[in-house]
Amino acid sequence: MDRKWWTLVAVSIATFMLLLDITIVNVALPEIERALGSSFSDLQWVIDAYALTLAALLLTGGSLADLFGRRRVFVIGIVIFTIASALCALAGSPLVLNLARALQGVGGAFMFATSLALLASAFQGRDRGTAFGVWGAVTGASVAVGPLVGGVLTDGIGWEAIFLVNVPIGIAAIAMTLAKVEESQAPSGGRLDWPGLLTFSGGLFALIFALIRGNAEGWGDPLIVGCLAAAAGLGAAFVFVERRSAQPMLDLSLFAKPAFAGTSIAAFALSASMFSMFLYLTLYIQNILGYSPLESGLRFLPVTLLSFMIAPVSGKLAERLGIRWFLGAGLFCVGLGLFLMSGLEAGDDWTALLAGFLVAGGGIGLVNPPLATAAVGVVEPRRAGMASGINSTFRQVGIATGIAGLGAVFQHLVASDFLERVPASRLPPGVRADAIADFISFGGAQRVGNPALSRAAEQAFVHGLNHILVYAAVLAFAGALLATLLTRPQDFVAHAEPA
Repeated sequence: MDRKWWTLVAVSIATFMLLLDITIVNVALPEIERALGSSFSDLQWVIDAYALTLAALLLTGGSLADLFGRRRVFVIGIVIFTIASALCALAGSPLVLNLARALQGVGGAFMFATSLALLASAFQGRDRGTAFGVWGAVTGASVAVGPLVGGVLTDGIGWEAIFLVNVPIGIAAIAMTLAKVEESQAPSGGRLDWPGLLTFSGGLFALIFALIRGNAEGWGDPLIVGCLAAAAGLGAAFVFVERRSAQPMLDLSLFAKPAFAGTSIAAFALSASMFSMFLYLTLYIQNILGYSPLESGLRFLPVTLLSFMIAPVSGKLAERLGIRWFLGAGLFCVGLGLFLMSGLEAGDDWTALLAGFLVAGGGIGLVNPPLATAAVGVVEPRRAGMASGINSTFRQVGIATGIAGLGAVFQHLVASDFLERVPASRLPPGVRADAIADFISFGGAQRVGNPALSRAAEQAFVHGLNHILVYAAVLAFAGALLATLLTRPQDFVAHAEPA
């Protein structure tokens, strides 16, 4: 087989592995909580630690590849990801697991940042379109099968298996890359934007930390106030240093085109609304309704399979009929789906979510392919790499901030609603008033054998879930409106030269 096709196989395997780890973890979270004694914020960090480092280092990974070689950085990324996966499986505490997840994100960023560049250097002409099409199908499939694979591994072996499965796959990908993939570098090289990296990652971490710990520490606590102030200050510093940098990590001039801003907003809105809600929907299906990880994964299939089936049709029609309409319609469907899910009542089964799952799944399928096309279609080919990286960064920032922000609202609503129904004096022994949201979210009330307490807990959980579903829907609707208004056809560039 020609070396270029080996490159496609190696890149597809690595991409599948790193994107699978975004969705595969969700259905294993209740098992992780029981095995490691995790708190609610610990579980948020299991996802956010990965998304945070992936977002923070994605653009830096591209700069490193320009400096030291794309294949080299790609292999380093797989090595880091594989080692981190083993550390995740061996973790004996939430802290160790979350640190290992952050390390996974570092490896994932290096892999993801170099994937398309490796394909672009290996393929030319019609074969390049074929390679990109296969890579796009792999990215969609990884998201689609994640919940089901996670359920099978967690039920059949244990939560550790969702990380251990990466080890042999990673070793095979390393061997294949070293043996079959040719090295390539950017002609002009590059340099690392250290001020941009430090201000961006520092500000993002401070914001996520404040949102996740705000309820537990108190929103007036000096630590939380200080983190929010640091996030604002570092965010402003990031904009300042990027405007003055000759080779910025994130070229802010790209946002001068309304269409580029529109696609970035669409990427953020999709992740912060629908993909962030998977965590809270998983907790509902498993801990409140009592389904196993495998049963939970099966119940997410309407969302993931419908999005996977609609995506190819959407990709073909969007450029012909207008990308802006597909972005707007897709995000509108996501918002409508979330809104349809929000009518839950205590005692409902998972089928109450089904209509919303189907509509939202269709919306995801409508958005993803045209979003990827638009992200690079509004810039000159030489800037397509950075444009794609920025779009992917906005996706990961959306997941990280969406989970943290919605979680802060959710915890407050669940705890306050429950304490209105059950006074603190009637709480089970050992349950503190400030840990009510954890107690309910992890199904603690269902396990104490008190029907009245279980009923109140389910009502409180549903109350909080309904509210954040509506908030997520509003976010998706806002994204739909802005994406439709900003993604103007005249902003697109004719790509006569290869990106």
